[in-house]
Amino acid sequence: MTDIEWQKSSFSGSGGDCVEVRNAAGLIELRESDDAEVIVRTTALKFAKFLQGVKAGEFDHFIADA
Repeated sequence: MTDIEWQKSSFSGSGGDCVEVRNAAGLIELRESDDAEVIVRTTALKFAKFLQGVKAGEFDHFIADA
């Protein structure tokens, strides 16, 4: 595959339950650290649009009431 390092979110704690991201061969790859074999791949443009949606609160309805 690739030897490019995974980047962990600065919001992740010291535990192993975090989302990691990297750029590999022009694609953005995402994985959850506790299930590292499952990798989601997308384009940089689609990932940027997703991040814009997250920042705008478009997915807030998926969060359970705390």
